[in-house]
Amino acid sequence: MPFGNTHNKFKLNYKPEEEYPDLSKHNNHMAKVLTPDLYKKLRDKETPSGFTLDDVIQTGVDNPGHPFIMTVGCVAGDEESYTVFKDLFDPIIQDRHGGYKPTDKHKTDLNHENLKGGDDLDPNYVLSSRVRTGRSIKGYTLPPHCSRGERRAVEKLSVEALPASAFWVPGYPLGARKARSQAETEVLQTCDWEPGAPHPCPPVPKGRDCVWTKECIYFPGHNDNKSFLVWVNEEDHLRVISMEKGGNMKEVFRRFCVGLQKIEEIFKKAGHPFMWNEHLGYVLTCPSNLGTGLRGGVHVKLANLSKHAKFEEILTRLRLQKRGTGGVDTAAVGAVFDISNADRLGSSEVEQVQLVVDGVKLMVEMEKKLEKGQAIDDMIPAQK
Repeated sequence: MPFGNTHNKFKLNYKPEEEYPDLSKHNNHMAKVLTPDLYKKLRDKETPSGFTLDDVIQTGVDNPGHPFIMTVGCVAGDEESYTVFKDLFDPIIQDRHGGYKPTDKHKTDLNHENLKGGDDLDPNYVLSSRVRTGRSIKGYTLPPHCSRGERRAVEKLSVEALPASAFWVPGYPLGARKARSQAETEVLQTCDWEPGAPHPCPPVPKGRDCVWTKECIYFPGHNDNKSFLVWVNEEDHLRVISMEKGGNMKEVFRRFCVGLQKIEEIFKKAGHPFMWNEHLGYVLTCPSNLGTGLRGGVHVKLANLSKHAKFEEILTRLRLQKRGTGGVDTAAVGAVFDISNADRLGSSEVEQVQLVVDGVKLMVEMEKKLEKGQAIDDMIPAQK
Protein backbone atom coordinates (compact mmCIF):
# COMPACT_ATOMS: atom_id res chain seq x y z
CA MET A 1 0.00 0.00 0.00
CA PRO A 2 2.56 2.65 -1.05
CA PHE A 3 0.30 5.70 -0.92
CA GLY A 4 -2.02 4.97 1.98
CA ASN A 5 -1.14 4.13 5.53
CA THR A 6 -4.44 3.30 7.21
CA HIS A 7 -3.07 -0.12 8.19
CA ASN A 8 -0.32 1.47 10.27
CA LYS A 9 -2.64 3.96 12.00
CA PHE A 10 -4.95 1.08 12.95
CA LYS A 11 -2.05 -0.66 14.69
CA LEU A 12 -1.63 2.36 16.93
CA ASN A 13 -4.88 1.32 18.64
CA TYR A 14 -2.78 -1.38 20.30
CA LYS A 15 0.02 -0.95 22.79
CA PRO A 16 3.60 -1.26 21.47
CA GLU A 17 4.16 -4.45 23.47
CA GLU A 18 1.07 -5.96 21.85
CA GLU A 19 2.41 -5.22 18.35
CA TYR A 20 6.11 -5.96 19.00
CA PRO A 21 7.10 -9.11 17.06
CA ASP A 22 8.41 -12.23 18.75
CA LEU A 23 12.09 -12.30 17.75
CA SER A 24 13.22 -14.84 20.32
CA LYS A 25 14.16 -17.42 17.69
CA HIS A 26 15.54 -14.98 15.13
CA ASN A 27 19.14 -14.60 14.04
CA ASN A 28 19.51 -11.61 11.75
CA HIS A 29 20.88 -8.08 12.08
CA MET A 30 17.43 -6.56 12.54
CA ALA A 31 16.58 -8.89 15.44
CA LYS A 32 19.87 -7.97 17.13
CA VAL A 33 19.08 -4.24 16.99
CA LEU A 34 15.31 -3.95 17.38
CA THR A 35 14.26 -3.67 21.03
CA PRO A 36 10.78 -3.03 22.48
CA ASP A 37 11.85 0.54 23.28
CA LEU A 38 13.12 1.17 19.75
CA TYR A 39 9.96 -0.35 18.29
CA LYS A 40 7.87 1.96 20.48
CA LYS A 41 9.91 4.97 19.35
CA LEU A 42 9.63 4.27 15.61
CA ARG A 43 6.36 2.45 15.08
CA ASP A 44 4.24 5.54 14.39
CA LYS A 45 6.72 7.01 11.89
CA GLU A 46 6.34 6.73 8.14
CA THR A 47 8.14 7.96 5.06
CA PRO A 48 6.46 10.42 2.66
CA SER A 49 5.29 7.46 0.56
CA GLY A 50 3.86 5.65 3.58
CA PHE A 51 6.53 3.05 4.36
CA THR A 52 6.39 2.09 8.05
CA LEU A 53 8.59 0.36 10.59
CA ASP A 54 6.58 -2.85 10.27
CA ASP A 55 7.11 -2.71 6.51
CA VAL A 56 10.86 -2.30 7.08
CA ILE A 57 11.18 -5.36 9.33
CA GLN A 58 8.60 -7.72 7.80
CA THR A 59 11.13 -9.73 5.77
CA GLY A 60 13.22 -10.30 8.91
CA VAL A 61 10.17 -11.34 10.91
CA ASP A 62 9.12 -13.79 8.19
CA ASN A 63 12.66 -15.18 7.77
CA PRO A 64 14.15 -15.87 11.23
CA GLY A 65 17.58 -16.74 9.91
CA HIS A 66 19.68 -18.64 7.43
CA PRO A 67 21.92 -21.68 7.97
CA PHE A 68 24.91 -20.26 6.07
CA ILE A 69 24.82 -16.46 6.25
CA MET A 70 23.85 -13.72 8.67
CA THR A 71 20.92 -12.06 6.93
CA VAL A 72 20.03 -8.40 7.35
CA GLY A 73 16.35 -8.84 8.17
CA CYS A 74 15.05 -5.51 6.89
CA VAL A 75 14.60 -3.54 3.68
CA ALA A 76 14.03 0.03 2.58
CA GLY A 77 10.83 0.93 0.77
CA ASP A 78 12.08 4.25 -0.56
CA GLU A 79 15.09 6.55 -0.40
CA GLU A 80 13.76 8.27 2.74
CA SER A 81 13.58 5.01 4.72
CA TYR A 82 17.25 5.29 5.64
CA THR A 83 16.61 8.71 7.19
CA VAL A 84 13.21 8.23 8.85
CA PHE A 85 14.27 4.92 10.40
CA LYS A 86 17.94 5.75 10.86
CA ASP A 87 17.83 4.69 14.53
CA LEU A 88 17.27 1.15 13.28
CA PHE A 89 19.23 1.26 10.03
CA ASP A 90 22.40 2.96 11.33
CA PRO A 91 23.38 0.24 13.84
CA ILE A 92 22.43 -2.47 11.36
CA ILE A 93 24.61 -0.85 8.70
CA GLN A 94 27.46 -0.45 11.19
CA ASP A 95 27.20 -4.11 12.22
CA ARG A 96 26.84 -5.44 8.68
CA HIS A 97 29.55 -3.27 7.12
CA GLY A 98 32.44 -3.68 9.53
CA GLY A 99 31.92 -0.67 11.78
CA TYR A 100 30.83 1.83 9.12
CA LYS A 101 29.70 4.81 11.20
CA PRO A 102 26.82 7.26 10.55
CA THR A 103 29.43 9.99 10.00
CA ASP A 104 31.48 8.03 7.45
CA LYS A 105 31.50 8.90 3.76
CA HIS A 106 31.52 6.43 0.91
CA LYS A 107 33.88 6.45 -2.08
CA THR A 108 32.77 5.87 -5.67
CA ASP A 109 35.20 5.09 -8.51
CA LEU A 110 33.90 3.71 -11.82
CA ASN A 111 37.03 4.51 -13.81
CA HIS A 112 37.99 1.05 -15.05
CA GLU A 113 41.46 2.29 -16.01
CA ASN A 114 42.29 2.54 -12.30
CA LEU A 115 42.14 -1.24 -11.95
CA LYS A 116 45.62 -2.77 -11.96
CA GLY A 117 45.96 -6.09 -13.73
CA GLY A 118 43.05 -8.46 -13.93
CA ASP A 119 43.66 -9.62 -17.47
CA ASP A 120 46.06 -12.38 -16.50
CA LEU A 121 44.09 -14.67 -14.18
CA ASP A 122 44.99 -18.22 -15.21
CA PRO A 123 42.05 -19.62 -17.24
CA ASN A 124 43.11 -23.14 -16.27
CA TYR A 125 41.84 -22.28 -12.79
CA VAL A 126 39.55 -19.25 -13.25
CA LEU A 127 36.59 -20.49 -15.28
CA SER A 128 34.45 -17.37 -15.45
CA SER A 129 34.36 -13.76 -14.21
CA ARG A 130 31.43 -11.54 -13.30
CA VAL A 131 30.65 -8.09 -11.89
CA ARG A 132 27.14 -7.06 -10.92
CA THR A 133 25.42 -4.21 -9.11
CA GLY A 134 21.99 -2.72 -8.49
CA ARG A 135 20.63 0.75 -9.07
CA SER A 136 17.58 2.61 -7.76
CA ILE A 137 15.85 5.30 -9.82
CA LYS A 138 14.96 8.60 -8.15
CA GLY A 139 11.29 9.47 -8.18
CA TYR A 140 10.00 5.96 -7.49
CA THR A 141 9.61 3.88 -4.37
CA LEU A 142 11.65 0.68 -4.15
CA PRO A 143 10.43 -2.80 -5.22
CA PRO A 144 9.27 -3.99 -1.78
CA HIS A 145 6.90 -1.00 -1.67
CA CYS A 146 6.16 0.27 -5.17
CA SER A 147 2.76 0.05 -6.79
CA ARG A 148 1.86 -1.68 -10.04
CA GLY A 149 1.85 1.68 -11.79
CA GLU A 150 5.34 2.46 -10.53
CA ARG A 151 6.65 -0.91 -11.70
CA ARG A 152 5.20 -0.24 -15.13
CA ALA A 153 6.66 3.28 -15.14
CA VAL A 154 10.12 1.93 -14.25
CA GLU A 155 9.84 -0.69 -16.97
CA LYS A 156 8.68 1.89 -19.53
CA LEU A 157 11.50 4.25 -18.63
CA SER A 158 14.02 1.42 -18.90
CA VAL A 159 12.73 0.19 -22.25
CA GLU A 160 12.75 3.74 -23.63
CA ALA A 161 16.16 4.67 -22.19
CA LEU A 162 18.24 1.57 -22.77
CA PRO A 163 18.05 1.48 -26.60
CA ALA A 164 20.23 4.60 -26.54
CA SER A 165 22.94 2.49 -24.93
CA ALA A 166 25.34 0.68 -27.23
CA PHE A 167 24.60 -2.55 -25.35
CA TRP A 168 20.90 -2.81 -26.08
CA VAL A 169 18.77 -5.13 -28.16
CA PRO A 170 15.12 -5.73 -27.21
CA GLY A 171 14.32 -8.37 -24.65
CA TYR A 172 10.95 -9.54 -23.43
CA PRO A 173 8.79 -6.50 -22.52
CA LEU A 174 5.91 -7.42 -20.26
CA GLY A 175 3.33 -6.08 -22.68
CA ALA A 176 4.56 -8.24 -25.56
CA ARG A 177 6.26 -11.21 -23.95
CA LYS A 178 7.05 -13.89 -26.49
CA ALA A 179 7.44 -17.58 -25.89
CA ARG A 180 10.76 -18.53 -24.38
CA SER A 181 12.68 -21.71 -24.87
CA GLN A 182 13.30 -23.89 -21.82
CA ALA A 183 16.95 -22.81 -21.89
CA GLU A 184 16.03 -19.11 -21.85
CA THR A 185 13.58 -19.65 -19.01
CA GLU A 186 16.24 -21.38 -16.93
CA VAL A 187 18.64 -18.53 -17.59
CA LEU A 188 16.15 -15.94 -16.33
CA GLN A 189 15.67 -17.98 -13.19
CA THR A 190 19.33 -18.64 -12.45
CA CYS A 191 21.65 -16.04 -14.00
CA ASP A 192 21.82 -13.83 -10.89
CA TRP A 193 19.45 -15.37 -8.37
CA GLU A 194 20.55 -16.75 -5.02
CA PRO A 195 18.25 -19.74 -4.42
CA GLY A 196 16.63 -19.95 -1.02
CA ALA A 197 17.87 -16.58 0.20
CA PRO A 198 15.29 -14.50 2.08
CA HIS A 199 13.92 -11.99 -0.38
CA PRO A 200 11.94 -8.79 0.19
CA CYS A 201 9.92 -9.08 -3.01
CA PRO A 202 7.21 -11.48 -4.18
CA PRO A 203 8.62 -14.55 -6.00
CA VAL A 204 7.65 -13.12 -9.41
CA PRO A 205 6.89 -9.43 -8.87
CA LYS A 206 4.76 -7.70 -11.47
CA GLY A 207 6.90 -5.69 -13.83
CA ARG A 208 9.99 -7.88 -13.57
CA ASP A 209 11.74 -8.22 -16.86
CA CYS A 210 15.09 -9.07 -18.38
CA VAL A 211 16.64 -6.71 -20.90
CA TRP A 212 18.92 -8.62 -23.24
CA THR A 213 21.89 -7.15 -25.05
CA LYS A 214 23.93 -7.72 -28.17
CA GLU A 215 26.61 -9.50 -26.16
CA CYS A 216 24.20 -11.55 -24.05
CA ILE A 217 24.45 -15.21 -25.08
CA TYR A 218 23.74 -17.75 -22.33
CA PHE A 219 23.88 -21.45 -21.74
CA PRO A 220 21.84 -22.56 -18.70
CA GLY A 221 23.91 -22.50 -15.55
CA HIS A 222 27.05 -21.20 -17.26
CA ASN A 223 28.65 -17.87 -18.16
CA ASP A 224 30.09 -19.02 -21.46
CA ASN A 225 30.11 -15.92 -23.69
CA LYS A 226 30.67 -12.20 -23.32
CA SER A 227 27.53 -10.71 -21.84
CA PHE A 228 26.01 -7.56 -20.46
CA LEU A 229 22.42 -7.52 -19.29
CA VAL A 230 19.98 -5.54 -17.21
CA TRP A 231 17.22 -6.92 -15.02
CA VAL A 232 14.29 -4.62 -14.35
CA ASN A 233 12.17 -4.60 -11.16
CA GLU A 234 13.79 -7.49 -9.35
CA GLU A 235 15.16 -6.81 -5.84
CA ASP A 236 16.19 -3.35 -7.10
CA HIS A 237 14.89 -1.21 -9.96
CA LEU A 238 17.86 -2.25 -12.09
CA ARG A 239 20.33 -5.10 -11.76
CA VAL A 240 23.29 -4.65 -14.11
CA ILE A 241 25.53 -7.65 -14.84
CA SER A 242 28.69 -8.11 -16.90
CA MET A 243 30.24 -11.56 -17.25
CA GLU A 244 32.23 -13.82 -19.51
CA LYS A 245 34.07 -17.11 -19.62
CA GLY A 246 37.69 -17.18 -18.41
CA GLY A 247 39.80 -14.99 -16.20
CA ASN A 248 39.80 -11.60 -17.91
CA MET A 249 38.28 -9.64 -15.04
CA LYS A 250 39.81 -6.47 -16.48
CA GLU A 251 37.59 -6.68 -19.57
CA VAL A 252 34.53 -7.69 -17.55
CA PHE A 253 35.02 -4.66 -15.30
CA ARG A 254 35.65 -2.36 -18.27
CA ARG A 255 32.40 -3.40 -19.93
CA PHE A 256 30.61 -3.09 -16.59
CA CYS A 257 31.84 0.47 -15.95
CA VAL A 258 31.31 1.72 -19.50
CA GLY A 259 27.83 0.24 -19.81
CA LEU A 260 26.72 1.32 -16.35
CA GLN A 261 27.86 4.91 -16.83
CA LYS A 262 26.13 5.10 -20.23
CA ILE A 263 22.91 3.87 -18.64
CA GLU A 264 23.23 6.38 -15.80
CA GLU A 265 23.77 9.23 -18.26
CA ILE A 266 20.63 8.23 -20.15
CA PHE A 267 18.52 8.11 -16.99
CA LYS A 268 19.83 11.50 -15.88
CA LYS A 269 18.77 13.03 -19.20
CA ALA A 270 15.33 11.51 -18.66
CA GLY A 271 15.12 13.36 -15.33
CA HIS A 272 15.57 10.25 -13.19
CA PRO A 273 19.13 9.97 -11.85
CA PHE A 274 20.15 7.09 -9.62
CA MET A 275 19.74 7.34 -5.85
CA TRP A 276 23.10 8.25 -4.29
CA ASN A 277 24.45 10.19 -1.34
CA GLU A 278 27.84 10.80 0.28
CA HIS A 279 27.16 8.58 3.27
CA LEU A 280 25.43 5.53 1.77
CA GLY A 281 26.75 5.67 -1.77
CA TYR A 282 24.24 4.09 -4.13
CA VAL A 283 20.98 3.56 -2.25
CA LEU A 284 19.52 0.10 -2.71
CA THR A 285 16.70 -1.98 -1.26
CA CYS A 286 18.78 -4.15 1.05
CA PRO A 287 21.24 -2.48 3.46
CA SER A 288 23.76 -5.21 2.63
CA ASN A 289 24.15 -3.73 -0.86
CA LEU A 290 24.58 -0.06 0.06
CA GLY A 291 27.69 1.68 -1.22
CA THR A 292 28.74 0.08 -4.47
CA GLY A 293 26.15 -2.69 -4.54
CA LEU A 294 28.94 -4.52 -6.32
CA ARG A 295 29.81 -8.18 -6.24
CA GLY A 296 32.79 -9.01 -8.39
CA GLY A 297 33.38 -12.73 -8.47
CA VAL A 298 35.08 -15.58 -10.28
CA HIS A 299 34.44 -19.29 -10.48
CA VAL A 300 37.82 -20.77 -9.57
CA LYS A 301 39.13 -24.32 -9.09
CA LEU A 302 40.81 -24.71 -5.71
CA ALA A 303 40.92 -28.47 -5.19
CA ASN A 304 43.87 -28.39 -2.78
CA LEU A 305 43.62 -24.96 -1.19
CA SER A 306 39.99 -25.53 -0.26
CA LYS A 307 41.12 -28.48 1.89
CA HIS A 308 43.86 -26.48 3.61
CA ALA A 309 43.34 -25.84 7.31
CA LYS A 310 43.74 -22.08 6.82
CA PHE A 311 41.50 -21.66 3.76
CA GLU A 312 38.81 -19.75 5.65
CA GLU A 313 41.42 -17.58 7.38
CA ILE A 314 43.05 -16.76 4.03
CA LEU A 315 39.70 -15.64 2.63
CA THR A 316 39.06 -13.45 5.65
CA ARG A 317 42.48 -11.84 5.44
CA LEU A 318 41.95 -11.11 1.76
CA ARG A 319 38.48 -9.62 2.47
CA LEU A 320 36.89 -12.21 0.20
CA GLN A 321 34.02 -14.63 0.60
CA LYS A 322 33.16 -17.99 -0.98
CA ARG A 323 29.96 -19.53 -2.23
CA GLY A 324 29.04 -22.55 -4.27
CA THR A 325 28.77 -21.90 -7.98
CA GLY A 326 24.98 -22.14 -7.83
CA GLY A 327 24.54 -19.37 -5.26
CA VAL A 328 24.59 -18.73 -1.55
CA ASP A 329 22.92 -22.01 -0.58
CA THR A 330 25.03 -24.32 -2.74
CA ALA A 331 28.22 -26.25 -2.23
CA ALA A 332 31.26 -26.24 -4.47
CA VAL A 333 31.06 -28.63 -7.40
CA GLY A 334 34.33 -30.28 -8.37
CA ALA A 335 36.19 -27.96 -5.99
CA VAL A 336 34.99 -24.94 -8.00
CA PHE A 337 34.08 -21.99 -5.77
CA ASP A 338 32.50 -18.62 -6.42
CA ILE A 339 34.97 -16.19 -4.80
CA SER A 340 33.94 -12.54 -4.48
CA ASN A 341 34.51 -9.34 -2.51
CA ALA A 342 33.04 -9.25 0.99
CA ASP A 343 32.80 -5.44 1.19
CA ARG A 344 30.23 -3.10 -0.35
CA LEU A 345 30.27 0.09 1.72
CA GLY A 346 33.23 2.36 2.52
CA SER A 347 35.48 1.39 -0.38
CA SER A 348 35.14 2.06 -4.10
CA GLU A 349 34.22 -0.20 -7.00
CA VAL A 350 37.82 -0.24 -8.21
CA GLU A 351 39.12 -1.10 -4.74
CA GLN A 352 36.66 -3.95 -4.32
CA VAL A 353 37.40 -5.51 -7.70
CA GLN A 354 41.13 -5.01 -7.06
CA LEU A 355 40.80 -7.15 -3.92
CA VAL A 356 39.22 -9.89 -6.02
CA VAL A 357 41.89 -9.70 -8.72
CA ASP A 358 44.82 -9.69 -6.30
CA GLY A 359 43.31 -12.22 -3.92
CA VAL A 360 42.33 -14.76 -6.57
CA LYS A 361 45.71 -14.45 -8.25
CA LEU A 362 47.40 -15.23 -4.93
CA MET A 363 45.13 -18.18 -4.23
CA VAL A 364 45.82 -19.67 -7.67
CA GLU A 365 49.55 -19.41 -6.94
CA MET A 366 48.92 -21.18 -3.63
CA GLU A 367 46.93 -23.88 -5.41
CA LYS A 368 49.80 -24.51 -7.85
CA LYS A 369 52.28 -24.91 -4.99
CA LEU A 370 50.00 -27.30 -3.15
CA GLU A 371 49.66 -29.38 -6.32
CA LYS A 372 53.43 -29.86 -6.18
CA GLY A 373 53.30 -30.85 -2.53
CA GLN A 374 54.91 -27.60 -1.38
CA ALA A 375 54.00 -25.60 1.71
CA ILE A 376 52.25 -22.22 1.45
CA ASP A 377 52.83 -20.93 4.99
CA ASP A 378 55.07 -18.13 3.74
CA MET A 379 52.38 -17.02 1.28
CA ILE A 380 49.56 -16.47 3.78
CA PRO A 381 48.83 -12.74 3.61
CA ALA A 382 48.40 -10.21 6.38
CA GLN A 383 44.89 -8.93 7.06
CA LYS A 384 43.80 -6.50 4.33
